[in-house]
Amino acid sequence: MGVSSFPSAYLHRVQLLAVRTSHHVRGFVQVSVPKAVRPLAYDLHQPAKPQQSHAEKSPIIFLHGLFGSKKNNRGISKILARDLGVDVYALDLRNHGESPHHPQHDYCAMAEDVSVFIQDQKLGNVTLIGHSMGAKTAMTLALRSPEMISNIVAVDNAPVDIALNSDFLKYIRAMKKIQDADITRQAEADEILQAFEESLPIRQFLLGNLYRPAGGSTQKFRIPLDILRKSLPKLGDFPFKQPRDRRFEKPSLFVRGTKSHYIADDAIPVIGEFFPRFRLVDVDAGHWLISERPEAFRQAIVDFLQEDV
Repeated sequence: MGVSSFPSAYLHRVQLLAVRTSHHVRGFVQVSVPKAVRPLAYDLHQPAKPQQSHAEKSPIIFLHGLFGSKKNNRGISKILARDLGVDVYALDLRNHGESPHHPQHDYCAMAEDVSVFIQDQKLGNVTLIGHSMGAKTAMTLALRSPEMISNIVAVDNAPVDIALNSDFLKYIRAMKKIQDADITRQAEADEILQAFEESLPIRQFLLGNLYRPAGGSTQKFRIPLDILRKSLPKLGDFPFKQPRDRRFEKPSLFVRGTKSHYIADDAIPVIGEFFPRFRLVDVDAGHWLISERPEAFRQAIVDFLQEDV
């Protein structure tokens, strides 16, 4: 899991954050509908010069990855709004950014939040674009409520179970240590974090979650560290196990970073069982391919959505 908008300096190390395990499709997990949190925080990016058919086009909802927020997708959201002439909603998922906190943090819960957001905003036939954790959230909602979704773009993740590397737990422990230190400047936080992570881009990303509460002197993390720590095992899983019970029959695009390990070759047949109208585009990049190869990503999205009109 991770962010969609990451500096490109760490191409090799972070792709080790996911370790592929076997992913059989026997059995079925009964998925209940959890209570949604609302309202989800979001930024709306609109085309500067709306086209005549602007109101008829499917809006895009952009979903970030673990420890990310809507600001990670700000740049690409503006570009897609411009190039496609559509509204783009960049969301903060639950327990991230400025959205509400809740002790349940799994894909069914996040999918329900997005479903309620679509209904509250009176949107219809949306395009879901999700990176990593956001990709599995998009896939979950598409399989659960296909009538709400026009098509999906899943960025570097697949509908299979994986085992998450221990680095994620390490990052949470580091952030807790920073929070307990009552730091007042980001430089102090970075000094602590250096003992846990040598990559400056990763440290900058994690520290992007710091903020200073109104009237306070010390900085705190926006994300609920204890909730996310307890939820880590669930974030490697995918809630649907049996493709014959849940299929999304509309167009789907899967964008894979060829230097990443999130979509293994043996996961591709499973994608086809859940999403029979899928297309796979490979990008010469790691897991954070949106920031590493923004033009290649933009072109893949534009080609897919324009062909699907």
